[in-house]
Formats: sequence, structure tokens, C-alpha cells
Amino acid sequence: QVQLVESGGGLVQPGGSLRLSCAASGIFFDINAMGWYRQAPGKQRELVAAITSGGSTNYADSVKGRFTISRDNAKNTVYLQMNSLKPEDTAVYYCNADVYGLGYNLYNYWGQGTQVTVSS
Repeated sequence: QVQLVESGGGLVQPGGSLRLSCAASGIFFDINAMGWYRQAPGKQRELVAAITSGGSTNYADSVKGRFTISRDNAKNTVYLQMNSLKPEDTAVYYCNADVYGLGYNLYNYWGQGTQVTVSS
């Protein structure tokens, strides 16, 4: 079993910054893609940013130029640096990972979510 543990959420004023972290632990061979999703009240969960094991990234249009995703493969950790935060970024942010587990098959895992609130 694999656990994804997020940290770094909180309350921040508009224009402020936060850095989210997500560390994977458990028994597995390797991690493929990792990403961050978010879900605001009354809305569907949406992709914010994703990064492959090789470091290729993609972002939602709404966060391009403001958010940066990165990963430390040695620590099995993915980060999301969020700058110039807006009230519309308020949501629960979830970490997601494709992990090579038993039989070297790919399994998808979610973190428990961390709340980000942007408000004055």
C-alpha cells in the first residue's frame, strides 16, 4: 500500500504565496507521473499541474505563470509553488500519483487533501 501525505495548505491573502508538498511512502518500485488537483465547493475536481518522472510539466490555463510544479525523485516528493494567489484558487488541493507497485503494475493513488483558502 502507498500513502500520499500532503502539507502546506492554509489561509493566505490575495497576492500571497504558498508551497504545497506531497510525500509518497510505502512499498513500491518507482513513481511515474505525479500531479496536483483541486476541488472547490460545488465544482468538479480539476487538474492543476502534473509532472512526469522525467520532469515534463503541464498546467491548467488558469494557473500558468503563477504556479510551478516540481519533484524530488530521491525523496518521492512533489511540490506545488503557488504565487500571486487569487480568491478563485480557494479549494481543497489533492496530490495524485501513478506508482509502480506489485508486479510492476501501475496503480493510482490520491492524498487526503489540504485546504487552501485565499481571502483578505
